[in-house]
Amino acid sequence: MRFEETYLNDNILDALYDMHFDECTPIQEKCIPEILDKHDIIGVAQTGTGKTAAYLLPILSMLDDGGYPQNSINCIVMSPTRELAQQIDQAMQGFGYYLDGVSSVAVYGGNDGNRYDQEMKSLKLGADVVIATPGRLLSHIRMGNVDLSKVSFFVLDEADRMLDMGFSDDIMQIASKLPATVQTIMFSATMPEKIQQLARTLLKNPVEVKIAVSKPAEKIKQSAYVCYESQKIGIIKYLFSTDQLKRVIIFSGKKDKVKEIARELKHLKINCCQMHSDLTQQERDEVMYEFKSGQKDVLVATDIVARGIDIDDILMVINYDVPHDAEDYVHRIGRTARADRDGVAITFVSDKDMYAFGLIEKFLEKEVEKTPLPDGLGSGPQYVTTKKSGGNGKGNRHGDRKKKGKKSRPKPTEDKGVQEKQEPKKKHRRKKKPQTAESKKAEQK
Repeated sequence: MRFEETYLNDNILDALYDMHFDECTPIQEKCIPEILDKHDIIGVAQTGTGKTAAYLLPILSMLDDGGYPQNSINCIVMSPTRELAQQIDQAMQGFGYYLDGVSSVAVYGGNDGNRYDQEMKSLKLGADVVIATPGRLLSHIRMGNVDLSKVSFFVLDEADRMLDMGFSDDIMQIASKLPATVQTIMFSATMPEKIQQLARTLLKNPVEVKIAVSKPAEKIKQSAYVCYESQKIGIIKYLFSTDQLKRVIIFSGKKDKVKEIARELKHLKINCCQMHSDLTQQERDEVMYEFKSGQKDVLVATDIVARGIDIDDILMVINYDVPHDAEDYVHRIGRTARADRDGVAITFVSDKDMYAFGLIEKFLEKEVEKTPLPDGLGSGPQYVTTKKSGGNGKGNRHGDRKKKGKKSRPKPTEDKGVQEKQEPKKKHRRKKKPQTAESKKAEQK
């Protein structure tokens, strides 16, 4: 479907035309009409499918059409991290280029007092769209800086990540301040029970949209070591003794394990840094700056950086433990082999994780190559993928919908002030929505 075939208004279509966005991605094609028709949405789609535009475009279109309170907050977009909030805000600037009457503000922690004062001023004036991390927004609510009584749209982006980071109570506190009539839109890369429970609590008769998870890029050379937990550090030492490894991310699902791995690497004189939830926002920013700029060779991290952060030159990803499901596996190893580069992904599969890794192989529709353990480490367990082999026994749930074969849309990162218009702006005439009896009466009045 082309954007011109939707009911998005002309100002939104003109911005999309300037940004060379013509075709809807599958998640956009399914969500935009439902949001415009005022339905609550639960969308299951991984990063990179265009979900930011899937909710921003229809919301901005409706706000621009009018009928919403002036000088009031009309939309709250919740983000798990400062980095994602910044990306959403950047997309907002591009999509809203021709929207003179729609304002926005990004609200997140880890900055100075001047920034907080600017946020407070924008919130009190009633920015139409507020893009916020949960903790920072709650801080403003407690200080009396925010009136949420007229909010019409409540968006939870990467809801599963927010719950993983411990924001469940914060989200419920914020939701309790919203009107009962609010339209709620929730996006998640995975659909575990805790997300289903949150959806049942917050959403009213939601439309469920699922987009199947993409397979990892073929350029990623995947392999695995089948080992006992006690052998993992030995494999790490072997890998770093045989190669001068740089631009490497090591993922673990537990922050205590991240700290332990980082200590071992430092003993080996490996130039590394670590990222986990115990760090302040300022410390996280410093770690990412050091790694992105090449000051550090190896980043040891929890899944906090598995999504939403663009680092193009990662040469290797090591999964110190097996991710819970195929979606997380795809997100982790997708940090490598970007921007037409090759990449390597190595996973350590312990005896307790064999069943989970077998499910990942089933999703990949291929067996991942098993590498023999290095000399001196002894033998590892036999690789058996039945439930008796250990693991949590959790299966993968992948939503299969018909694939439309649409082209992927580039990320909306263009700055509205940079573009040169070399041709006259194209005028669009959007499709007219079918009129209901109520809308005809309102028009006659």
